[in-house]
Amino acid sequence: MMGRTIFIDPGRCIGCQACVSACRECDSHRGKSMIHLDYTDEGHSVASLPTVCMHCEDPVAPCAEVCPADAILVTADGVVQQADTTRCIGCANCVNACPFGVPKIDLQAKLQMKCNLCYDRTAYGLAPMCATVCPTGALFYGTAEELQAERPGVQIADTFTFGETEVRTGVAMVVPADKVQWPVPGGLPVVEINGKDVRR
Repeated sequence: MMGRTIFIDPGRCIGCQACVSACRECDSHRGKSMIHLDYTDEGHSVASLPTVCMHCEDPVAPCAEVCPADAILVTADGVVQQADTTRCIGCANCVNACPFGVPKIDLQAKLQMKCNLCYDRTAYGLAPMCATVCPTGALFYGTAEELQAERPGVQIADTFTFGETEVRTGVAMVVPADKVQWPVPGGLPVVEINGKDVRR
């Protein structure tokens, strides 16, 4: 994908939950938020990190690969859609396959729910709801060139390792240029908290 996409800049997240609230307003899943706000060291630090679907490219969307009902489609431009409600059987294979822990099962509806990059908006050139309301730019929607022009000195990580497996994604993490380690281990960014590197 890596055209216009979301770039997650964890060093800018202030945990305000604006992205979570805005996600609930998306027409494709009104009332439910598909973004999760994680805390890197809960109880000891206020550092937080927005978690959205990483829209895996290589291998192609593990969640879609393990779906026995072919309910998870990938668009031509690389957006991994949430499960088609007419096909999803709520088996949770996708939940177990996702290395980033993104898909969730709505137990009442027996359906998979996840971020689809606000495809009803991004397909028409509009930014996803979460990125439009983020007050600090922790969620940036645009191209890599636009991001680096606005934030000189950052690098972009779109390749992550999980043991022996390497995953390349369509959504990227912003990593300080002097802290970069390729590929990023464990699929989580290098975060500096109070001058100390913390890796989840």
